[in-house]
Amino acid sequence: MNFTTDSKVLIQGITEPIGATYAPLMQAYGTQIVAGISPGYGGEKHQGIPVFDMVEQALFQVGMVDTTVIFVPPYSVLDAALEAIAAGIRQIILMTEGVPPLDMVRLIRKAESTETLVVGPNSAGVIVPGEILLGTHPTDFYMPGSVGLISRSGTLTHEVALELTRAGFGQSIAVGVGGDRVVGSSFQQWLQILEEDDKTEVIVLLGGVGGDGEEVAARYIAEAIDKPVIAYIAGRNAPKEFLGYTEAIAGFQLSNTRIGDADSKIAAFIQAQVPVADRPSQIPALVKQALQTSAIA
Repeated sequence: MNFTTDSKVLIQGITEPIGATYAPLMQAYGTQIVAGISPGYGGEKHQGIPVFDMVEQALFQVGMVDTTVIFVPPYSVLDAALEAIAAGIRQIILMTEGVPPLDMVRLIRKAESTETLVVGPNSAGVIVPGEILLGTHPTDFYMPGSVGLISRSGTLTHEVALELTRAGFGQSIAVGVGGDRVVGSSFQQWLQILEEDDKTEVIVLLGGVGGDGEEVAARYIAEAIDKPVIAYIAGRNAPKEFLGYTEAIAGFQLSNTRIGDADSKIAAFIQAQVPVADRPSQIPALVKQALQTSAIA
């Protein structure tokens, strides 16, 4: 992982509505956006950022970049990401929602073979408060600190970040792993990253109903994570018949053990001895308690 003030950043889809809106905001936060990509707009500038038709053309002019943030339409995401990987970029953040699942399967296979970190799709991106913004996080909600946030929901991430900031707990990093059914990096990957991150003292994991990612993460925490972890599951009152995730339904049918709903996820975290907040406003108190316990230990 390399998200610092020195990181050079590319924006693919910089003339798309969301890309055009957030590229200047990222730049204003201090992110080094060195170029934008938008076929047909090569040679133009957007808010002072040079625009190129292809990634290869941009890198020829500005040199190697560390991260690309992709805002292109769903059916163009795979091509855009593969173009970035072919050019040697090893950190990709997918902001786009609704990427075809089979496209993501192909992308994940390529990312694994090239050791590329893929965040998203349907992600709020990554923010390292005070250093770099790669996505749509509202920067006023965050401040530098030692709490690492991992979440499936962008809005929930922002809400919890604001609760923590108001309570005096800054954040080391916040990442939205993505809300689509097939995503790149998982909870486990980010738990491992934050376990090894010197700035992170406590981890807050924000999950939701559907899928089995939280249950898998709970088992991983019990087996491999030494830092304190706090969890919160959104959607406790969501109708169970509308979970809508094939893997959760298949898991239930195969194992006769319910997975994918809020109760199963909370039970998994409790079994892993991870404190679970009843509501977002409770998280700062649990973080404070975890830090005090760590200091005593």
